[in-house]
Amino acid sequence: MNLRLKFAVAVAALALAGCASTPKGPPPLAAADYATILADPARTAADKNDDAARKPAEVLAFAQIRPGDTVLELEGGRGWYSDILSGAVGPTGKLYIQYPPEFAYGDAAYKARTDAGRLTNATILKTHFDTYAIPDASVDKVIWILGPHEVYFTPPNTQGLGDPVKTYAEIKRVLKPGGEFIAMDHAADAGAEKVVTASTLHRVDPAIVLAAAKDAGLVYVEKSDILANPQDDRTKRVFDATIRRHTDQFLFRFKKTG
Repeated sequence: MNLRLKFAVAVAALALAGCASTPKGPPPLAAADYATILADPARTAADKNDDAARKPAEVLAFAQIRPGDTVLELEGGRGWYSDILSGAVGPTGKLYIQYPPEFAYGDAAYKARTDAGRLTNATILKTHFDTYAIPDASVDKVIWILGPHEVYFTPPNTQGLGDPVKTYAEIKRVLKPGGEFIAMDHAADAGAEKVVTASTLHRVDPAIVLAAAKDAGLVYVEKSDILANPQDDRTKRVFDATIRRHTDQFLFRFKKTG
């Protein structure tokens, strides 16, 4: 093979490698792209009242969601983020919303939203955190907002909400190669005992989430301090009126390689 042909082959190989690493489809939504979703007149006033404190546009820009994505939202709560995520993935996307059956307050909340014609691209899964009826490698993003501490919390008269190791393994299972896991929670002090802290303060040491994701084979990508609050001394329950919506919160992004 002459030098010119070798050079042409090398250039072609580089071009193919570049194409393989370039995500297909539309670019991820930036913070500004969420303005229309958040301004939707069909969103309730109660939902809109939390926007300033919770900064959903910035949080979801960090998650790098694309229209048409398949997203699994763990612990959907009362659907505040679900409503925004539904708009983000759009009519060509799919949203799975998971919450444990023990969190029965979600039933009425989601019924109200679906009765109002919201979440038309969503499927609700009432399961524990360690099992989802979702095919292998079918999800672009798994998003867990303010909930990773729950796997260390056992509500009264239950056997718990899911095994922590199996939970992170299940997250990895459903993610596509290159898919990402976004985890956000109320921060506890470094070294805080996970079961006690989750049960009393509803917080978790960020290092515990980092270790659990790593042990499951997920690769840490980056963090955001968008909801960090150094004025929070991390000693109060997250529902305390003096700190509610203003806790020190960590936000991580992990990737499933391969």
